[in-house]
Amino acid sequence: MTASERPPLPPFTEETAIQKTRMAENAWNTQDPEKVSLAYTKDCTWRNRSEFISGRENIVTFLKRKWAREREYRLIKELWAFKDNRIAVRFAYEWQDEYGCWFRSYGNENWEFAANGLMQRRIASINDLPINESQRKFHWLQGPRPVDYRELSELDL
Repeated sequence: MTASERPPLPPFTEETAIQKTRMAENAWNTQDPEKVSLAYTKDCTWRNRSEFISGRENIVTFLKRKWAREREYRLIKELWAFKDNRIAVRFAYEWQDEYGCWFRSYGNENWEFAANGLMQRRIASINDLPINESQRKFHWLQGPRPVDYRELSELDL
């Protein structure tokens, strides 16, 4: 492995696609924009909701803005499909706004990877649902989800 590789590398198997999905989830749950950005090519392109982003520097700027707004962020990603150098995931995350209101955001992401395992394209569709605190399902300390915590399917999400 070289510094410019990010295993597992494509083409993906079910096992390596699940591993790649969990690695992405764990990184995003750190809420560390610089760390997260290292999983993407320098010229990676994103569509996040209606926003179009290109390049690592802009990814970092976007993530800083996102996590300043989305407090108490906790995310679960689940593999949906894979083929060759592409992975599709579904996800849900819970967060609290500056007024103390809770939300659960649901979405799908399509990922395309370069041969070195870095993501070169990310397409995300996301919807937000206001929830009451009693409706929250993601109860772990901020940071990566514990290994034994239930998956989205097990949580009926």
